[in-house]
Amino acid sequence: MEIPSRLIETAVDQMASLPGVGRKTALRLVLHLLGRTEEQVASFSEAFMQMKSGIHACTECHNLTESAVCSICSDVTRLRDSICVVEDIRDLLALEATGQYRGKYHVLGGVISPMDGIGPNDLHIGTLVERLTGMDTSTEQVEVIFALPATMEGETTAFYLFRKLAPLNVRVTAIARGLAVGEDLQHADEATLVQSLRQRLPYTT
Repeated sequence: MEIPSRLIETAVDQMASLPGVGRKTALRLVLHLLGRTEEQVASFSEAFMQMKSGIHACTECHNLTESAVCSICSDVTRLRDSICVVEDIRDLLALEATGQYRGKYHVLGGVISPMDGIGPNDLHIGTLVERLTGMDTSTEQVEVIFALPATMEGETTAFYLFRKLAPLNVRVTAIARGLAVGEDLQHADEATLVQSLRQRLPYTT
């Protein structure tokens, strides 16, 4: 498809760089924006610029937030002795949508994947250990829930974490495998996630 404008071509290239957006869809979106007023396009662009500059990782759990600490970590009604470990923000949002979990989270920022060059040091594992080390596990039973993908990479990450947390006095569990092997949390239906949370089991290697 030949586009008769270098400016439109550049805009289409940028739009098509988004995941799941092909060039035909990108062209349709660009032409739609072209039909909007300058004020509307400026507001559209400004919203993304403000998001990029104003959003950062929570200093405690690595969730996305506008403040130093996210709304979940700062919520005093949440259970502080329960930490659910997830791969990324989408998994956190999927679990929160069930309304069944009232503890806190820790976002790893990925899973261990040697094929992709991702090792333990590339993930937020050190800060998880620091969080748990800073808790008084002698007086309270702290539970760490592995809510990681049912994939080889997810299992590898869970095994590494289990060994890493072994010296700490914490109870390690994993969500029940109501999820299909190879399925990401954000693609599971709500009922499956609820059952997986309710039927979590002690983590074993």
